[in-house]
Amino acid sequence: MQNRDNFFDLVYQVVRLIPKGRVTSYGAIANYLGLKSGARMVGYAMNASHSQADIPAHRVVNRNGVLTGKHHFPHPEFMQQQLELEGIEVKNDKILDFEKHFWNPNELNN
Repeated sequence: MQNRDNFFDLVYQVVRLIPKGRVTSYGAIANYLGLKSGARMVGYAMNASHSQADIPAHRVVNRNGVLTGKHHFPHPEFMQQQLELEGIEVKNDKILDFEKHFWNPNELNN
């Protein structure tokens, strides 16, 4: 259990760095943390993050910009509403202009 908690904390540290108006993917976070095939684990961490108000979980989407985690929020429209408040357009549960809004944690030092 301790290792899982440590991993989740690492994920949350990265998610807190996502700038307002930007999004990243589960896979990008996993890759940054050195787990090339760890997108599902990042998803588990995000599903458990909703009890912590300082984690902008709405900024984490799948690799295609789809709001796959929307059912883990207070209501199905919550994730889209939060993204739209930050200037990100969403249509049919997918971020429009995804590449423009994508934030890659591997480029933190660039």
